[in-house]
Amino acid sequence: MMTRLFMLLLAGSFFIQEIYAQGKQTVWLVTGTHTAPREQYGLAQLSKALRTAGYPVRTVNSGRMPTTDNILLVGITDDAFNKKSQQFFQLPAMKRPGKEGFNINIKDHKGLIGGRDASGVLYGCLELAERVRSTGVLPARLSYMDQPEMVLRGTCIGIQKTTYLPGRTVYEYPYTPDQFPWFYDKTLWIQYLDMLAANRMNSLYLWNGHPFASLVRLKDYPYAVEVDSATFRKNEDMYRFLTEEADKRGIWVIQMFYNIIVSKPFAEKNGLLTQDRKRPILPIIADYTRKSIAAFVAKYPNVGLLVTLGEAMEDEHDVEWFTKTIIPGVKDGLKELGTTTLPPIVLRGHDTNPQEVMKAALPLYPNLYTENKYNGEALTTYTPRGPWAAMHRELSKVTIDIDNVHILANLEPFRYGATRFIQKSVQAMHTAHGANGLHLYPQASYWDWPYTADNATPRLLQVDRDWIWYQAWARYAWNCHRDRNAEDIYWGKLLDKKFGTGTGGDILAAYEQSGEIAPKLLRRFGITNGNRQTLTLGMFMSQLINPYKWRVWPDLYDSDGPEGEMLINYAAKEWQHQPHTGETPVRVIAEVTQHGARAVAAVDHAAASVRDNKEEFTRIKNDMHCYQALAQFFNAKVQAALWVLRYQYSHQLSDLEKALPLLEESVQHYQKLATLTANTYLYANSMQTQQRKVPIGGDNGHNKTWVELLPHYQKELQNFKHHLDSLQHAPAGNTTASTAKPVLRPATVTLVSPVTASYQPVAGEAVFTGKDLHIQAIDPALNKLQGIPFTWQQQQETGTTLQFRSTQPVKVVVGFFDSKDKHYLQEPNLETDAGADDHGQAAIRISHAVLLPSLPAVNVHTYYFEAGAHTLVLGKGNCLVLGFMDGTQDITTYDGGLGADNVKSLDWLFE
Repeated sequence: MMTRLFMLLLAGSFFIQEIYAQGKQTVWLVTGTHTAPREQYGLAQLSKALRTAGYPVRTVNSGRMPTTDNILLVGITDDAFNKKSQQFFQLPAMKRPGKEGFNINIKDHKGLIGGRDASGVLYGCLELAERVRSTGVLPARLSYMDQPEMVLRGTCIGIQKTTYLPGRTVYEYPYTPDQFPWFYDKTLWIQYLDMLAANRMNSLYLWNGHPFASLVRLKDYPYAVEVDSATFRKNEDMYRFLTEEADKRGIWVIQMFYNIIVSKPFAEKNGLLTQDRKRPILPIIADYTRKSIAAFVAKYPNVGLLVTLGEAMEDEHDVEWFTKTIIPGVKDGLKELGTTTLPPIVLRGHDTNPQEVMKAALPLYPNLYTENKYNGEALTTYTPRGPWAAMHRELSKVTIDIDNVHILANLEPFRYGATRFIQKSVQAMHTAHGANGLHLYPQASYWDWPYTADNATPRLLQVDRDWIWYQAWARYAWNCHRDRNAEDIYWGKLLDKKFGTGTGGDILAAYEQSGEIAPKLLRRFGITNGNRQTLTLGMFMSQLINPYKWRVWPDLYDSDGPEGEMLINYAAKEWQHQPHTGETPVRVIAEVTQHGARAVAAVDHAAASVRDNKEEFTRIKNDMHCYQALAQFFNAKVQAALWVLRYQYSHQLSDLEKALPLLEESVQHYQKLATLTANTYLYANSMQTQQRKVPIGGDNGHNKTWVELLPHYQKELQNFKHHLDSLQHAPAGNTTASTAKPVLRPATVTLVSPVTASYQPVAGEAVFTGKDLHIQAIDPALNKLQGIPFTWQQQQETGTTLQFRSTQPVKVVVGFFDSKDKHYLQEPNLETDAGADDHGQAAIRISHAVLLPSLPAVNVHTYYFEAGAHTLVLGKGNCLVLGFMDGTQDITTYDGGLGADNVKSLDWLFE
């Protein structure tokens, strides 16, 4: 391509005038005779920047060389091209860049942009265009080489909703104009893809439970399509448009899907559920899935796949499903397409054993990547450690490991622009995780794409509001080793330009200070790093003083922050006069209070000089004040909790009395937070389903604003005042409450599956068939039920299944042993299984409710069913089926205290 160019050059067939001498002369961009779409896009962006700067621009290929005017050579370089260009222009030698890398070599206004590949040419053009935009002139001299550090750098968009669709469950969202009008907006897509290209991102992940039934029609399963014919044609057009436009910008579209989920019409036709974690791999489902993948790969070239094996299938099937269904499906599609180019397949490590899967899969398909969450579904630290970091490092030795900055449940909905935190996080991805890829979620409102949670008309777009979020992660994914002092100047200038102010440094300081608050609070006080907790809505006292009742997720404290102490451990050490370790709760509440004050001071100082984008600056300012109120709320509440925890040991009412004014102060700060957000935000969290549990359930879209939560915190304060008053007037020595425990009302059901016996859940009763295990102690609330004994070995080998009919709503009462040992059935876990609360079973109803000799304590959960015929499959592992109760009876969660190692809970003080 370039040989002819240099023949012409060296033969003297034209004369090159001095480029860009006095005045802005025409710039000739000379390309090869055949340019790839990515090169064309880069040339277009460079031409646009030059014209905006006042340069006339002409673009020609080497077959139509001008004999006069100024020339800049643009194209893919190899060693020969590089050498000849250097000789002709007498340019200094430059190193050959790596994949996606480029050289810009200009001397005395003569030069070239040489890319290692088409993406390199694109990025070289974008680099020079950016320099022209920032200075207004094309540089006379420039010797610059650059290439990305991370192999895959991408963002994601969820083709999902804030709530379930009628008749469907989690992740099931067909592609339709009614549900996703934005998906069919080509102008919006161009805006978003241009943003990715400008930030040198090279991948775009589309998240959906089962996209195939909206995008392909199968010969063997034509009924499986989930959309009407007109919508199907629109989907084909949009997907082709999207993938072609993405490819022009050097972007892989990577389609994500969950396993095993099938389309609703397919499920109904074959008498199946759309998703059932407990079922085995069925031949018809495997055939349908393999053919869906094959048809998708054949129909949409240059599209990769992101495979989530977990959540909708048990991990014992993962290797078989991946190697015998998914990879063969991709190969079938490639064969039909007639290509040997392997699209990337990204294996998501969530709820699976990625090491085991990769060991089996790599010999079958070499273009594999792994992906795992960075700090869970949150952003908590730039010092990741522990078992989660070890898992990343192990995978990075086998293949390219991608860090997924996922959901950000502790950040939403407030703006986040802490570029220092982001830079350090990307550095940690390399050093602590060994990762070499970034998969970035929206900063907030993932489930509500493309809109933000701001109460604005028209609604704000995430791509506009959160520009600094995308730009910062992309900038450091490309190069995380940039000098920090220079970076502060860089970001300050960008903020100056955006807001027409000379105080961009103050706005940046506000971002940096506020950006520490949510990460520190969650990693030191949180229940989980998952999206079942929305940190910015606060926490209740029971979640601070008795966190394990709320199912603390171990990785939050083992991996997603520096070594430190939970609040309950800190209080115990204080009472026992033991030394503290690492980051303490007291230190954190002091730090976040300072961060809040500094953020507010900085943004308030900047306010007077803002001339542009005043409405957006006002929103940023309000966010800083929200963060300060949130920090102050936690500061007062944690101090109150420490006095309550001290009371566990001291039994001195004076400790509770010291807690009262602090709890009152916390409510005052929350009142301020409610006021600041009442007219500025539509919601705190974009996931508005029953999966959200902390600080309170989000069923049916409730409890999603601070105004809604405020009465709950006020009620908590009133309950505490009431109980404190009762204790103050109680007889001497009485330091506990006399609260009556519930008695679960038994329900009558007809058991369909063979059941030969039953037992009454009382002390002394045997609970397993053929095994000498008797109840040692049990909470009286369970005594009136009728338990069902199962065989110990059978539960471990084949699991526990209940078939029953009822004429009234019922709850199945199940006891889970409090142990991670795989011999025991594991408690429903929303961290890894999005369907773990389909029957209201995720929450513990009575903790430490049953005690058996030499076995872990038992926590009670309940599964709700309407009247009718049902099958409950509990999976493999030992558990107790304690009976059936009235489905209309509610249980206020409490601790039975049997076999518990901790001091008896004081939750009752706030209930």
